[in-house]
Amino acid sequence: MKMGWKIGLLGVLLTQRIGELVIAQRHTRWAIRQGGYEVGQQHYPLLVGVHLLFFVGLMVETWGLGSSPPSWWLLPLLLFLAAQCLRIWCMHALGHYWNTRIMIIPNHTPIVQGPYRYIRHPNYLVVVAELLTVPLILGAYVTAAVVSALNLWILLSIRIPAEEQALENETDYKNQMSARPRLFPWKEKPE
Repeated sequence: MKMGWKIGLLGVLLTQRIGELVIAQRHTRWAIRQGGYEVGQQHYPLLVGVHLLFFVGLMVETWGLGSSPPSWWLLPLLLFLAAQCLRIWCMHALGHYWNTRIMIIPNHTPIVQGPYRYIRHPNYLVVVAELLTVPLILGAYVTAAVVSALNLWILLSIRIPAEEQALENETDYKNQMSARPRLFPWKEKPE
């Protein structure tokens, strides 16, 4: 894999992240106009830190340590592309509710369309897949392991419980979503 391709992949990811932040800011303003508020502000910097570590780790391993893609790089690339399709589906299904922050709008009906018919947090599944597959495409194994472990720890022990508790307190989330698995439909049983 030539260096230009690696730079292109990282450039696309960085552009995507910046675009998502712009969309999230617009959606945050919309949510506030609807009477919404943010929860989980204290752990949001952890998520930002994981994503910064992701990019730094990729650059260090790719350019500093000269990692090279494995012979099987096409498999993680295909998984990454599938995750991007799921991301678009999530964003489309959530509309103005999609955000990088946890914005709660009291008494609004939870979204149960698109991929949310099958699992509670498909957008987080996208992030899990992305943070694992991109480093594997580039042969950045340390970044894949460290960032993925940190991300899963934050998602499973902090972010998802905080989001679900806030949604249960302010909406009909529990009745609408409790029959669906949280993150991995093939591993988890609903609570």
